[in-house]
Amino acid sequence: MKTEKQNRREFLQTSAAGIAALSLSKDTLAASAALEPNMELNEITISELQAKLKSGELTAKKLAEKYIERIREIDPKLRSVIEINPDAIAIAEQLDKERRKGKIRGMLHGIPVLIKDNIDTADKMKTTAGSYALVDAPTPRSDAFLVTQLRKAGAVILGKTNLSEWANFRSTKSTSGWSGRGGQTNNPYYLDKNPCGSSSGSGVAVSANLAAVTVGTETNGSIICPSVRNGVVGIKPTLGLISRSGVIPIAHSQDTAGPMARTVADAAILLGALVGKDKADSITSQSAKGLKDYTKFLDKNGLRGARIGVARQFFGRNAKMDAVLEPHLQALANGGATLIDVAFQTIPNFGDDELNILLYEFKANLNKYLAQRNSPYKTLADLIKFNEENKDREMPLFGQELFLQSESKGDLETREYRLALQKLKLGTQANGIDAVVAKDKLDAIVSPTVGGTWSLAAVAGYPYITVPAGVVDGLPVGMAFFGQAFSEPQLIKIAYAFEQTTKMRQTPKFLPTFTG
Repeated sequence: MKTEKQNRREFLQTSAAGIAALSLSKDTLAASAALEPNMELNEITISELQAKLKSGELTAKKLAEKYIERIREIDPKLRSVIEINPDAIAIAEQLDKERRKGKIRGMLHGIPVLIKDNIDTADKMKTTAGSYALVDAPTPRSDAFLVTQLRKAGAVILGKTNLSEWANFRSTKSTSGWSGRGGQTNNPYYLDKNPCGSSSGSGVAVSANLAAVTVGTETNGSIICPSVRNGVVGIKPTLGLISRSGVIPIAHSQDTAGPMARTVADAAILLGALVGKDKADSITSQSAKGLKDYTKFLDKNGLRGARIGVARQFFGRNAKMDAVLEPHLQALANGGATLIDVAFQTIPNFGDDELNILLYEFKANLNKYLAQRNSPYKTLADLIKFNEENKDREMPLFGQELFLQSESKGDLETREYRLALQKLKLGTQANGIDAVVAKDKLDAIVSPTVGGTWSLAAVAGYPYITVPAGVVDGLPVGMAFFGQAFSEPQLIKIAYAFEQTTKMRQTPKFLPTFTG
């Protein structure tokens, strides 16, 4: 996991080569696009796919085949998909049979979904977190709860996406989007640009139209950063809305899965399928109080009467970004929202304290996961030894400093850990987001999609949505909406209205690599 400063530096960095690439001729762009197979899948929504499935123009089997063909043709340049599900076509055929009999499970019936390779599936696919250490581990005994939810909803799990190995929690000098097993995932706008992580493959794959939607996971920025860097919508939900069971962990106080999609509507559909109460994860006991359908909050007029706080302290850091995002604030006001400038108090030693919390929780959580997985490597200490013995495959680019730091920590009763956790939860929740919302009776807070705000929401365990908001030097930027726990309905309403007003999503053109 990177610090806020590292994330921000990464996010704003653009090379002269990337800027030069903007001068490519229209003919070059057209030729690049013409090479893409199944162009009819570009930017197609779940609703549009369902219409084609209903009319018989498409079947679930044919749709899965089309996406698999597109992955095989395009993904060698992107390396976003680590594995295709060998059962995907058979699953699609079964769903077609159900449709012919009049059984439609919902909006995801027959829809291809890619999931991150740290999410357990009890099938013919592997679950490795991108590490060779788990390639030969036994298949998980059961699907992750969220996978069970997807299967119930009729989704076709098309395959698994690459990620920053161990969800970017192995080294202080890691490269986002790289794993030993999957190699380097590339940004679809400029292949030599950082795709961000750790849900790099999920962000790239959905942006490149390799699946209808994808699932990522986040501890701090791992859904949001790759969403903004790859020009898609990402929802980091409230902690406890989606079950964590069957997901390779970092930290139970912050971990969550969430949807990544090209539109707010598709993200809302996927979110509804993922939520649910899981007996194996007690934190889900309050899971949206049974709310399953988030599409009811897709209101084009959702800005009318909304009170939105503007987190001004996170503007003014990049002139080019401000020039793109400032007009969007006026668009919010024009849509009927009342904008109120707000400020967050600085939390001393925020980054150091958060990292310390994650180091403590990582060892405890991962050891528990490995024990029930029946892996040959049953502890973090075993993984450290494996990496040392397989340096050529696992550590050609960076080391395992975070693994070593975590291994040196005590248990979760350690006073240092407990005090840091209490301090940051209080600072980000009651004295942070809750206080700001209560002061001005806000429905949401808006900011550029940057590390300072996504870290605040991540540590609090509160929801955060990023929506494409334009480009800076050819790379996407985003506008973020966040708020109190379980405020997803209001955030989706506002984010959807913003999206429909601005419509800033741009399809990547799979440009060649520039070395500058």
